[in-house]
Amino acid sequence: MFRILTLSIITLAAIQAAAKPLNLLVIQTDEHNYRTLGCYRKLLPESDYYFGKDVVKTPNIDWIADNGAICTSFYATSPVCSPSRAALVTGQYPQNTPVVSNNTPMSDDVVTFAEILRRQGYATGYAGKWHLDGDGKPQWRPKRHFGFEDNRFMFNRGHWKKFADTPEGPKVASVDKRGNPSYGVNGADENSFATDWLADKVVDFIDKNKSKPFCYMVSFPDPHGPNTVRAPYDSKYTDVKVPIPATTLNKTRQQTPPWAAVTPKLTADTVRSIMPGYYGMVECLDDNIGKILNRLRKHGILENTVIVFTSDHGDLCGEHGRLNKGVPYEGSARIPLLLYCPSEVKKGTVINQALSCVDFLPTVMDLMGHKTAGREEGRNASSLFRGTAKNWHDVAFIRATGGWVMAATDQLKLVFSPQGKPWLFDLQGDPDELNNHIAAPQHRTKIRSLAQQLIAYGKKYNDPHTQRGRVEQDLAWAASDAKNYSGPPDSEPKPAKRNRKNKTKK
Repeated sequence: MFRILTLSIITLAAIQAAAKPLNLLVIQTDEHNYRTLGCYRKLLPESDYYFGKDVVKTPNIDWIADNGAICTSFYATSPVCSPSRAALVTGQYPQNTPVVSNNTPMSDDVVTFAEILRRQGYATGYAGKWHLDGDGKPQWRPKRHFGFEDNRFMFNRGHWKKFADTPEGPKVASVDKRGNPSYGVNGADENSFATDWLADKVVDFIDKNKSKPFCYMVSFPDPHGPNTVRAPYDSKYTDVKVPIPATTLNKTRQQTPPWAAVTPKLTADTVRSIMPGYYGMVECLDDNIGKILNRLRKHGILENTVIVFTSDHGDLCGEHGRLNKGVPYEGSARIPLLLYCPSEVKKGTVINQALSCVDFLPTVMDLMGHKTAGREEGRNASSLFRGTAKNWHDVAFIRATGGWVMAATDQLKLVFSPQGKPWLFDLQGDPDELNNHIAAPQHRTKIRSLAQQLIAYGKKYNDPHTQRGRVEQDLAWAASDAKNYSGPPDSEPKPAKRNRKNKTKK
């Protein structure tokens, strides 16, 4: 009798545990090159390490990948801050949020994943950079919450390095000679440095809400520039021999599309000077993510929490002679996406199909067992994460503030731009993205299919980029049966000027 009663209690506990709503923790970094993460380097051929096989060790971020899923072809729906962030939290394309450029306020009527969960009784919150409420800088605690109810530690924009708590609320703790908030890192420590300070806010939220379902998102401003970090991370990589990407050097004009031209071209010495600080920021991030994971373990809620690690866009870090983002090259447009959900996703799952930020909301809501608001435009890719997908259609659509649009698969990227003829990147045959394969006969059928899908995407989701001038003409050619390219001659725009301080101002 006692044995039967004991088994009944155990069975009841298991049923109750299974019925308990899953928590959601979204960890986002800013301008993060996926090659600096060990879990991604592990999947790359040695020739693609670029920044060295073991320059930065990221055991805590790697743990999420090893015990969950890693997406190898996940792209920023638009590889700049605000549009990408809006796409991630809403599941809608930038032109419909309508955040198509930085500092554009998100529409009041969008529905975020946080709002969906808030309506289901979840405790919700957000800490870190938001960048979806206009020009305010830093603009703490924006009035519009978008479902993130506890947004005390949300700031609209900026890449601040040092924070402090005050009776009046949080503030930037570093100021310039005029008393204005600055990006200075002087005196920052494990309590005040931005990454540590924000991680502590996550831990505090977990402590407060550990006994109820919660949804929290933290957006770290690193490793976006300036490439500075607190001690001891500031000196850990000073003596490291920084590998120089092959594409930093020896690229010809023919290997550089007009939309990728930049003057002056980045030098190897510049790459060597900026990367030690970048490595330090990544290690600091990893250590703090470890702190967050340990708090979930302490409370016994790790296995009941969906953990997502991603970034808003990449950073070329010298690849193709460029810094920052905004172009369709892998270092700019491809971003990390790791997802831990042991009840739904087998450990060690590798997803090679092309996905983008708009696919996140419908996917994670399905994995968590919640219905969406029905407004999302991305795809529900939960079958890929569960390993049950059949006949999955491998294509993602990416757009930019500069007018280019791209259809991407795991192997091919077809780019149309107002600046110059179409480009086809073959990531399998040309992983450095040095040559245009638009005229390769073996790709003609695939080019036609991708162009047709881009046209259909543009019409369905009202993307003006696909319906203007040269892009529209080139799409029509690519979607036709014509074999030889007959579009207008390449334009010769003036090369873009690069910010000499190595990071774009936002």
